[in-house]
Amino acid sequence: MKTLFTNLSLLLFAVSNLQSQNITMEKLHMSLREGSNFYSKKVLESEISGIEVAQISITEKPSNQQINNNTKCIYLFIKGNGSLLTSNKKYSLEPETFFLPNQLTSFAISANKKDTLHFLKISSTLTKQDLKDLKDFPRKNTEEIYLKKFSDCEPYTEPIKSPNTVSRTILPNKYIPRIAMGTVKTKGPDKVGAHKHGMLEQLFLGLSKNEVTVYADSASIKFPEYSLLHIPLGSTHSVTVEDGAEMYYVWMDFFRDKAAEAWLETHNAIKEEE
Repeated sequence: MKTLFTNLSLLLFAVSNLQSQNITMEKLHMSLREGSNFYSKKVLESEISGIEVAQISITEKPSNQQINNNTKCIYLFIKGNGSLLTSNKKYSLEPETFFLPNQLTSFAISANKKDTLHFLKISSTLTKQDLKDLKDFPRKNTEEIYLKKFSDCEPYTEPIKSPNTVSRTILPNKYIPRIAMGTVKTKGPDKVGAHKHGMLEQLFLGLSKNEVTVYADSASIKFPEYSLLHIPLGSTHSVTVEDGAEMYYVWMDFFRDKAAEAWLETHNAIKEEE
């Protein structure tokens, strides 16, 4: 009986360990069917509690967006050109642009003529604590529209990355409770060193020409452009890029609580010369 119990325990441990090493990834749909002018699909559904990610692709007809007061929404425009129309202003949209509506509750997104605009809409359901924390954030961060190209965002360095890597913070903390985002860009051979963080959930979004391998504990997966990947919580993970290939992705950190944001202190901001 003791031997049976021991073997069963080892089996359960092995199954549990295998599940924790699973890397979930979903490729985005980057072409519309002939005659179609709209596509929308939830991506990596139910992977992270309180977070919903949807891919939206549009051509001719505008996409009208409505946001409720208990949700913060982030838009990542990844391919194609278009425009953003509010009640009193029109903004141009280019590939690799970040948009945070803040107090806007309705607006329209359109693709340019004969173009297809592809973007992700990331919705975060605010907790009671989030709503309290928002009141302590700088008013500019929570009231004004935040629209910025990735390449215009502040760069930073990090001990786990080589000097050849260009990293940028596209969404600093103190804009949306418990969320921060950035980009990582380099050419191979290079890597992001192995590290772990049990205090946050993390998604990776592969951008144009991204062609890397992601490792988490003993698992690995090829991570191409226009894919969304979930790093297993608490895993030791890293990223490598081979000679001649490119690494270019967005990291998205979803912290369990406010204290966990101390992880961002490992990022050392670089003030670029004007």
